[in-house]
Amino acid sequence: MTPLLTLLDAPLALVPQLETPDLLLRAPLPSDLPEFTAISNDPAFYRFLGNKPQTEEEVWRRMMGQLGHWAMFGYGAWTIEEKATGSFLGSVGFFDFQRDLTPSLKGTLETGWTIAPRAHGRGYATQALQAALAWVEPRFPAARLTAIIDPANVASLAVARKFHFHEFARATYHHEPIVLLERTTN
Repeated sequence: MTPLLTLLDAPLALVPQLETPDLLLRAPLPSDLPEFTAISNDPAFYRFLGNKPQTEEEVWRRMMGQLGHWAMFGYGAWTIEEKATGSFLGSVGFFDFQRDLTPSLKGTLETGWTIAPRAHGRGYATQALQAALAWVEPRFPAARLTAIIDPANVASLAVARKFHFHEFARATYHHEPIVLLERTTN
């Protein structure tokens, strides 16, 4: 029988650890659930992410999906931890959500990032996304990188522009308007 500790360490083996000057990007862990749930119930956090709070169960499923991407595709999301405090701040990564969306993002690496409202304005989204892109692009050089962002989320749109994500369409997703972006090299 496999020891429980070995099973709990399995996510750590799937997800490469990255560092920036202020952040540690690492595998999601069960211990992240309370902080992730608390953040997911802050209106300043969820207003651009479906405009509703998430239950602990929904957050847990989200974390499982993040790890599942690593197991199925070799890419996924990192948990963002502030080095100075060890605090959970959010996540950054790449996904294939199979969204029912026109135009379709299927077959692309959908790029996403979320940062706890208490850490907004510190450049953490920029640091996290820069590290994630530096990791993914040499490993998936032919991949089309996309993102969807609420058109009112000015801060996220600004971060996207820093990394050469440009709007290619507007659509409605879950009855809400969204901007569809793709990363270009020029």
